[in-house]
Amino acid sequence: MRRELEPWLTGRVVRSAELVDAVPGPKYARLARAVGQRVAAVGRHGKFLLLPLEAPETGGGAARDELVIHLGMTGVVSAEPPVSHLRVVIRFDGPEPQTLYFRDVRRFGRVLIAPEGVYDGLPTLQQAGPDALAPAFTPEGFARALAHSGVAIKTALMSQRPVAGVGNIYADEALWRIGVHPERPARLLRRGQVEALHGAIVDVLMASLEAQGTTLHDYRTVNGAVGAYLERLAVYGRTGRPCPRCGAAIARIVVGARGTHLCPVCQPRPRSRRGSRAAPRRAGGRS
Repeated sequence: MRRELEPWLTGRVVRSAELVDAVPGPKYARLARAVGQRVAAVGRHGKFLLLPLEAPETGGGAARDELVIHLGMTGVVSAEPPVSHLRVVIRFDGPEPQTLYFRDVRRFGRVLIAPEGVYDGLPTLQQAGPDALAPAFTPEGFARALAHSGVAIKTALMSQRPVAGVGNIYADEALWRIGVHPERPARLLRRGQVEALHGAIVDVLMASLEAQGTTLHDYRTVNGAVGAYLERLAVYGRTGRPCPRCGAAIARIVVGARGTHLCPVCQPRPRSRRGSRAAPRRAGGRS
């Protein structure tokens, strides 16, 4: 989406920004501030699109605000008006297309203005680790981020703290690639597994980008196309179907309140550690 928006929006001045079928509030904060400002660039960190803005008269000076877009679960940004669930309309100067539409069925997405680099109202972005496709995401840094985390590795990835940009689909796919169970505590991954997971995350995301993403239900590209990576998924959404590697039936469990898919053979469940927190038996009591 960032790649599609960059040549379209960079350098354009915002002429209007309005809510349509949306309740004013933090998710759509300060949109009016964008009016009259130029889009200096189209960036991204993790799952957030970040468009720094500048006043035209500054002639390329420091950006004052950022237009922040987060799709949530069902958000779609397009150049064509959607037939329903339209939340935000932003109009720009210049040649056609001049209008950006934000559609969001479940209303979890956000389109707002924030001071550049200041994300107090966006804790997921404020606390996010390095972007998964940025040079700052290194195996060494990834290992340090996981070293003291006792939560399941799937939960750690979904938090966005060790690395930003890994969603539910791609966490499952990356963990399957390296044969690690999603419930394995993050700090118990061996160094070789951390390095393998680092590589798998990058490989999965790059492959999905080449396929324009994964369309399960709502997701569309800016131009309205569906993402074709669905056909290349190994485990996500394939419950009961054979594992591409060993042929065992793919299983679905819940980890951190998220539906999670895995191969029970390729990704064996971590063994309970001796001396775990089992309650001590009382004398004469029932176990």
